[in-house]
Amino acid sequence: MRIITGVYKGRVIRTVKDLSVRPATDRVRQTVFNMLANRLDLNGARVLDLFAGSGSLGFEALSRGASRVVFVEQDGNAVRFLEDNLRQLGCEGAAEIWEMDALRYVGTAHERYDLVFADPPYAFARTGEIPGMLFQKGCVTAHGYLVMEHSPDHHFETTGSFRAGPEKRFGRTLVTFFQPIVAS
Repeated sequence: MRIITGVYKGRVIRTVKDLSVRPATDRVRQTVFNMLANRLDLNGARVLDLFAGSGSLGFEALSRGASRVVFVEQDGNAVRFLEDNLRQLGCEGAAEIWEMDALRYVGTAHERYDLVFADPPYAFARTGEIPGMLFQKGCVTAHGYLVMEHSPDHHFETTGSFRAGPEKRFGRTLVTFFQPIVAS
């Protein structure tokens, strides 16, 4: 898999060969970042990549100007690939990897992010809880976004703490954008 654009354009990201990781396709990544271009300035952005897997979304954000990415992945084999990719790109100083459960990380997080990617396994039983946890915990800045890739079995409604939408469908994949609701 290659990084689409930015300082690492064309560089290859390696990942596990089995089906334990489902990297975001080039089409999904391109569309997500095109949609973000009109909403969020990535230059200097702090990014959280939950259920990071291959890290393709986080690496793409780094390539496009993000100053820092935190990758959270519990699979040790995938973590080793993330570490290797950081070394290959020479961006170890701009990233941090946590080998742990993504929701446990959110529960202990004290940092706020301009952009959060969440790409849980489609069979993950707690997918519906992710936006509420992130926004109630204050993990997303007032101008920030959560971008979540999930199965079409999940549909999210706007709540008192976040606005859900827009959504974009790619076959069996649905991508939903979330923004915090900021009291005026």
